[in-house]
Amino acid sequence: MLPPHRADALPEPSPSASPSPSLRRVQVQWALYLSLALLWFPSGAVASTLNCHKTCICASNIVSCSKMNLTTVPTGLPLYTAVLDLSYNDISRLRAEWTTVKLTKLHNLLLSHNGLHFLSSEAFVYVKHLRYLDLSSNDLRQLDEFIFEPLGQLEVLLLYNNRISQIDRSAFQGLHSLQKLYLSQNMISRFPLELVKDKTRLEKLSLMDISSNRIKVPPIEELQVLPAWIKNGLYFHNNPLICDCSLYSLLAHWHIRRLNSALDFKDEYICYLPGSQKSRVGVFDLNRDYMNCSTFYEADEEAWLEQTLILRCDTKHRDLSKTWVMPGDVVVTEGFNQTAKVLPDGSLQIGPVKSEDSGTYTCYAVSEALNETLYVLLKVHNFTENGNGEALNTAYTTLVGCLTSVVLVLIYLYLTPCRCFCCPKKNHEDSIHSSMLSAAPSHEDLINNTDPRHVAFIDPKELGQGLNGKVNPNDGEGDQGEIDEEGGLLGKGRRKKSVAESISSVFSDTPIVV
Repeated sequence: MLPPHRADALPEPSPSASPSPSLRRVQVQWALYLSLALLWFPSGAVASTLNCHKTCICASNIVSCSKMNLTTVPTGLPLYTAVLDLSYNDISRLRAEWTTVKLTKLHNLLLSHNGLHFLSSEAFVYVKHLRYLDLSSNDLRQLDEFIFEPLGQLEVLLLYNNRISQIDRSAFQGLHSLQKLYLSQNMISRFPLELVKDKTRLEKLSLMDISSNRIKVPPIEELQVLPAWIKNGLYFHNNPLICDCSLYSLLAHWHIRRLNSALDFKDEYICYLPGSQKSRVGVFDLNRDYMNCSTFYEADEEAWLEQTLILRCDTKHRDLSKTWVMPGDVVVTEGFNQTAKVLPDGSLQIGPVKSEDSGTYTCYAVSEALNETLYVLLKVHNFTENGNGEALNTAYTTLVGCLTSVVLVLIYLYLTPCRCFCCPKKNHEDSIHSSMLSAAPSHEDLINNTDPRHVAFIDPKELGQGLNGKVNPNDGEGDQGEIDEEGGLLGKGRRKKSVAESISSVFSDTPIVV
C-alpha cells in the first residue's frame, strides 16, 4: 500500500530524468527559507559548539574553563564572550589557530598556571580588543619581537613568575594603551629602560614591576631624570644590586618625595657590598655603617639675574590641574604677572629673573580624586650668570677688605724702618732692656722742626721697685736731654708724669718707634 501523497512533499526525481522546472523552483524556495532562518538566529548560538555544561561554565558573557585539565583551548567559543578564563590547565602552547574566528568582544583573557612555554607570533591576531591579559606563572623564557603588537587596546599585562631571561626591545611595541606591566620573579638581567625613558617609552605606562629579577646595575642617571609619576610606579626591589652611593642617593630622593616604589618596599632594597665577602646590606643604611655615603638632602633651585628659569611641578600622578602661588601668596594668573606664567605642562616659567623673585613657590595639583602640594625654594644670586667680576658678593668683599686693613696696620706698626738720627750713639754697646713711648712733642721741638718721634732708653738700675715692671717717672726729675746729630735738644724741659700716665714697658731687644 502506498503512503498517502502530501501536497508539501517534494517529488522524488527519477535517476534517469532531469529535474523539471517546477522542481527547481521548489528547491530554490527551500534554500531561501533556510538562509533566512540562519540569519534569524543569533550568530553566537549558531557558531558555538562549546558545551557549557561539561567543558566550561558559562555565566552570561563569562566563560570559565579553569581547572578542567585542558591541553588545548576549546573550540567554538561564543562570539559574545567577554571574559575567558583558561587558568590552571595544561595548555603548553598557544598557537595562531587557537581561535579561528574574531572574538571582538573579548577583553579579558586568563592563561595563568598552564605551563605555557610557547607563544605564536600570531596568537593575538583575532583578539585585538583585549584590555587584560594574564600570562603569569607559566614557563615562558623569552619575548620575541612584536609579539604583543596587535594588542593596541591592552591596559594590563601580567608576566610575573615565569622564566623570562630575554626580552626583545620591540616586544612591547604597539602597546599604546598599556598602563601596568608586571615582570617580577623572572630571570631578567637587563633593565628595560626603553619602556620608560623619553621618546621611546609607552606613553600611558604608570606602573612597571621588575622586582625579584637579576638586575645588578640599574641605569641610575637615566632614572634620576624621569618624571615623578613614572618613578612612583617603578619597582625594582629584591634584585642583586651592587652597593653604590649614587644608588643610595637615588632611592633616598624617592623616599623623601614619598614615592610608592621606595616607600612601600624600603626594607626590600638590598645590595651587595663590593669585595670578596659580598655582604648583603640595606641600601638605606649606606650612609651610616657601611660606605659612609653622604646623607641626601633635597637641593634648592638656584638662579641668576636676567636668567629665564622653569620650575617643574613634578607630581606623583598624571593629568592633574596645577596652580602656582608665588612668594607673598600671589597666585599666578594669565596676564597678571609679566615675569611668571604657567606653561601647558603645568611648569612655571620665570624670566627675566630678578632679585625679588627669591622665596618659596607652591604648586597645588588637584583632580577629582587626588591632590598634591609641592614646594620649591628659589634662591636668586645677586649677579648675572656670566658676571665674572661681579661674582664677589657683599660679605666676601667685606671680609677681604677687613683682612687687607689688618695686614696694612701690622706692616705700618712693625715694619717701619728706623732712621739713623734716632739711633743713640752713647750706649751702642749696652743691651736695651726696656722702651717707653715719649710724650707729645714740646713747643721747642716744633720750632726747631725736629722729628717728633723719640726713643727713650732707661737704665734698669733706675727702675722703681714694686710697680710690677712699670716705670715710675716720679722717682726722679729726669736727665738732661741729649743732643742729636743736628744739634737739637732731646727731652728739653722737664715733665712730671703720674703713675696713671706711665706707659708699661715691654722688655725687648728692639725699641718701639712711633
